[in-house]
Amino acid sequence: MPLGLGNIFNGLIKQYGHTVIVLLRFIDIAMLIGAAWVSHYFWLRLWNIDQDYRIVIALGVLAAIIFFEIGQVYRPWQNDAMRGEIARLVRAWVSAIVMVIAIVALVRLHFWFGSSYRWIVTWWMLGLVFMLIARGLLSRLLQWLRAKGWSQGRILMVGLNQMAIAASRQLSRSSWAGLQVVGYVDDCSAASIADSDFSLPRLGKLEDLAAIVSKGAIDEVWIAFPGEALAERAQYELRHLPVSIRLVIDCFAFKQSRFLSLNTVAGIPTLDVSVSPLHGVNRYIKEIEDRVLAFVLLVLICPLLLVIAVGVKLSSPGPVFYRQVRVGWNNRKFTMLKFRSMPVDAEAKTGAVWAKPGENRATPFGAFLRKTSLDELPQLLNVLMGDMSLVGPRPERPDFVEVFKEQVPNYMKKHMVKAGITGWAQVNGWRGDTDLNRRIEHDLYYIQHWSLWFDMEIAFRTVLTGFINKNAY
Repeated sequence: MPLGLGNIFNGLIKQYGHTVIVLLRFIDIAMLIGAAWVSHYFWLRLWNIDQDYRIVIALGVLAAIIFFEIGQVYRPWQNDAMRGEIARLVRAWVSAIVMVIAIVALVRLHFWFGSSYRWIVTWWMLGLVFMLIARGLLSRLLQWLRAKGWSQGRILMVGLNQMAIAASRQLSRSSWAGLQVVGYVDDCSAASIADSDFSLPRLGKLEDLAAIVSKGAIDEVWIAFPGEALAERAQYELRHLPVSIRLVIDCFAFKQSRFLSLNTVAGIPTLDVSVSPLHGVNRYIKEIEDRVLAFVLLVLICPLLLVIAVGVKLSSPGPVFYRQVRVGWNNRKFTMLKFRSMPVDAEAKTGAVWAKPGENRATPFGAFLRKTSLDELPQLLNVLMGDMSLVGPRPERPDFVEVFKEQVPNYMKKHMVKAGITGWAQVNGWRGDTDLNRRIEHDLYYIQHWSLWFDMEIAFRTVLTGFINKNAY
């Protein structure tokens, strides 16, 4: 990536707060208008943009503003770093352009003759590149200012224990966060901690807390006391001072979890370690999305399904559909449908066998169906019946699940959502006989970052590239 974006984007929005968010909104609008202008000149050799194009640009910018808000592009409290921020930006900009194309196609079909369709595709690509470069330059500037001491948050740690040390070290490693632990207060000395590498200065005892903070050199106080009484005492000492106070939660044992987030349930603060995002309203939204789209798709591709069914019947004797028990949402077993691609007795002697490249169990027509993934189309019926989703982790057989759950960390978390016909792992090439750990990583990423826009992106990529895959056999 240009400009060293691997480090530049490391939590850009998360780092710099509200001022940068406001600035980014205006920068994004300027970049989109500039990209549209450059794209117009590239294809039409005209700097002067006529009315039709100005209307489309206005629609695109308005759609971007709406979808950037819906897609949480500017949310500073997201826990993603570079990948999460860029992914939200790409999904939102794709959604905006798709809406513009749909509106223009319905209202002004003649607009798409000539070079217009090439212009809008180029606009989308240039707009994304311009916004990424602008973010990179802005991040460079802010990092330089922060290195000069601008907007460097100074933290006082209250309490001396392993939790405080772990938090201090994490902040020290995360220099992009712009937070520096200047010292700690505690009634005990550092000698009580068996850690020779610990070097933070002790600024005083707990009774000195208010005096230290009142000097004006502390921006935040982080309380790392495990005991409720001591934490309450620290808050009491600071009751008259307008200083930000944070409570460090002893959750470093869960640092490998992808699902950590704070929540409130019935007024009770909780730390969510493993919670599905598809509950409440989100669950019903996805349910409606799945049922409606599955019905529409079944109606549209009905002739294709009939042709494939005839082909299966002619290729070998036996039923059209292959029924197989799979494990889905909440570890529930269901019967998944496929177009039959093998002879009926293909697994009579071997039992459940993992599909591998080079095997010749499939019929010639069945091999074609597998290569093009057309054998998966009957799963639209599974979606319509509520057993599956259009997008989600791919389900496995119970025999394989029993093996994988012991071999692959967090494997069973994929069952926190419904299994899908396609998924984030599949559109990234992790299907068939590929690295199972990488597949699960992608499945868990999808679960953690689920949104309707993410589903749209996966479905869009499936239509473009997902049907024919080198790992489908």
